[in-house]
Amino acid sequence: MTQNNPFHVDESKPWLQPEAGWPAEVPRNLHFPRITLYEMFSEAVRKYGDQPAVWFLNSFMSYRELSEHVDCLAAGFHKLGLRKGDVVALALPSCFQYVIGYYACAKLGLIVTGVNPTYMPGEVLHELKLTGAKTLVILDALYEILQAPIAEQHRIDHLIVTNIADLLKVSSLKKWLGKKLKKIPTGKVPGNAVNFLDLMRERPIEAAVDINADDVATYIMTGGTTGIPKAAILSHFNCVSNAVQVSHWIWMKEPGATMIGILPLFHSFGMTAVMNTVLHAGMCMMLFPRPPETEDLLKTICETAADNQTYFPGAEVLFQRIADFPDIGKYPISKKLRGCISGAGPLHKNVKDRFEAATNATLVEGYGLSEASPVVSGGPLGAIKTTGTIGLPLPGIQWKIMDIETGTREMPVGENGELVVTGPTVMKGYLGNPEETALTIREEDGLRWLYTGDIGYMDELGRVVLNDRKKQLIKVKGYSVFPTSVEQLLGDHDCVLETAVAGLPDETTGEAIKAWVVLKKEWQGKITEAELRTWAKENITHYKVPKHIEFIDEIPKTLVGKVMRRQLQEADPIYKAYHEGSAHK
Repeated sequence: MTQNNPFHVDESKPWLQPEAGWPAEVPRNLHFPRITLYEMFSEAVRKYGDQPAVWFLNSFMSYRELSEHVDCLAAGFHKLGLRKGDVVALALPSCFQYVIGYYACAKLGLIVTGVNPTYMPGEVLHELKLTGAKTLVILDALYEILQAPIAEQHRIDHLIVTNIADLLKVSSLKKWLGKKLKKIPTGKVPGNAVNFLDLMRERPIEAAVDINADDVATYIMTGGTTGIPKAAILSHFNCVSNAVQVSHWIWMKEPGATMIGILPLFHSFGMTAVMNTVLHAGMCMMLFPRPPETEDLLKTICETAADNQTYFPGAEVLFQRIADFPDIGKYPISKKLRGCISGAGPLHKNVKDRFEAATNATLVEGYGLSEASPVVSGGPLGAIKTTGTIGLPLPGIQWKIMDIETGTREMPVGENGELVVTGPTVMKGYLGNPEETALTIREEDGLRWLYTGDIGYMDELGRVVLNDRKKQLIKVKGYSVFPTSVEQLLGDHDCVLETAVAGLPDETTGEAIKAWVVLKKEWQGKITEAELRTWAKENITHYKVPKHIEFIDEIPKTLVGKVMRRQLQEADPIYKAYHEGSAHK
């Protein structure tokens, strides 16, 4: 089997043992089919044709309907002159059109790059230039905001526009009225724009396109929290393999199960955990164009999702809002949710415990990065809990901890180092950036190891506890302090709802710790920053005590819920003064 499967993992590895929490229902090794995303999708259509594949704004679309739309749009793309290797940018929220556009590209060997609809025009321009996209599919309501300001700076040969309601199963009159009453957002677009619906009127064709599993499927933007965004190159094989892994990890799912899709599809987590996994497994994705209010979400799940077969990947903040929702008793959510996975940052025990008590669902922590397609590990959906760790690597993935300085020495159990992973989901590299690729991926014994930049240690059962990003380590008087560690310790005080920690320049200690804290409502006005700092001195090791604490109304987060520590850090007066002073020296 090892010879036939280059991603075979030695089954004596500690994380594969029952005592580590490995579920008996999940195979320790898998066969990863060398097929394209479109071939994966076509197989699902054959198996699940009349089952619902996508729910969006109260409309369902079956696997067969989705397939017809995909084939028609592919024919439309082909008629426009798009050919294998061309790049198509999708500037769309999660919606029917995103899924159709993604798989139409997969059929023709076109490369998708998803554009974050909340980007500023300059960020969109960077992505279009970096990826070389000359075709843009955009929501009409976004054109004047995102594309018009940069239209002269990057040539777009094919501008394709769509309205958010285009494929909803409501009458034309209702759509017309919705736009007139501004309940359905719309916007002005250039006269030469091609209408998405017109493109889908083409008859499906069987264009002879030579596509294989190793061809590029998508460019995923990554690294925006640590520098100028880069594009990770993911192949069809990468994306299919991750969908197969996640599908097996959710071992109790059944065809027809629901996947809650608040994660945006342009993000790697949403692309795999929602869209590709669903279409591999015969599930139905419930898509939201933006994160809904908590009550609206609970109401929608209870009215629409599958009983005891609803799964929910998301960021911790989404689960925290449900756990803290005062009227959760009005909604029979416990009859719906079965398993939930929290990613895009650490899952704190108090959030996990409150959410599970409120919903009767299992909530586990997962870990991934775009460079690994992205899901690397998850807590097991079984009896043994791995709380405090990032769970177990999915079948076919191996991991180890290497020394931070050189990355060449494997660290013993319990000692901190950089997490490195290998498996079928490791990206091909960074687009146009061989230097960064060489720093991030190293070959050893015929395996391509991805250096994640995340710092942590492995326990005796092979499970990994992450401390922080390599680049976010705070050095205080020579001590290494992980922001996550301070955040968790401060979170032990009853007053703290949320906190973010980063380092600021300090003349005496090198760096000083600052904590930005959001107070629970009942504590507002009842505790001062100085009083919280006094508590920290009494309860936290001296070098981890924040020198500065500031109460704020909200912690800034990305669209997928990742805390934007750098934004807080760079806006701080101490940070600004230091860097302005350095610039003038």
